[in-house]
Amino acid sequence: MSEDAGDDQWAEDLKREPNSPPTVFSRCSSTGSIHTLSSSAHNTDDEDDSGTDTRSYKERRREAHTQAEQKRRDAIKKGYDALQALVPTCQQADAASGYKLSKATVLHKSIDYMQYLAQQRRKQEDERNALRKEVMALRIMQANYENMVRAHQAQPGPTETRVSDDTKFQLFRAILDNLFNSFNASVSTANFSELSGCVFAWLEEHCKPQRLRFLVQTVLDTLSVQSSS
Repeated sequence: MSEDAGDDQWAEDLKREPNSPPTVFSRCSSTGSIHTLSSSAHNTDDEDDSGTDTRSYKERRREAHTQAEQKRRDAIKKGYDALQALVPTCQQADAASGYKLSKATVLHKSIDYMQYLAQQRRKQEDERNALRKEVMALRIMQANYENMVRAHQAQPGPTETRVSDDTKFQLFRAILDNLFNSFNASVSTANFSELSGCVFAWLEEHCKPQRLRFLVQTVLDTLSVQSSS
């Protein structure tokens, strides 16, 4: 807008509204407004630029990959530490050497320990099966004895004379004599360790219910023959 046009506009305003103050158009005010708007827009652009991430896509992707890799390594380390805490041989080796075990050593010792546990489990299963068979055998023997007792009670036999105390003592002495003979032949007295080991071995071999039953039956038959003759 030129300077003449501004004067004409001022005169026209005076004619229309004599009581109102004239509208002054100055070149300085217009220029100042333009500079003010331009400065505000520039400041807004600076604020927007400062709030955005200036890193490139490759840098952000590289940082995300690094963080994911660090998380993976931390998870692996925690897993190895937990495995080492569970395996006793790893703890013993670590305490003895004073150095941290390598991952390969932890894996090898863990495999050995798992194989040991599997072997122990098979051994326990075998022992359990053997005990089950022994229990079944004892139950069968118990049933047979009960049948023999019931059959003997059901048959009214001839009146028998009372057995003397001497016969009872002979029976007891004969049983003990047989046991002592086997004990004397099986147990070594070289030292206390051998004595202890041989005693338990003798019990396992000569004091089984089947052998004792056979021994008592043999002694009873012998005493029966001697008393009837």
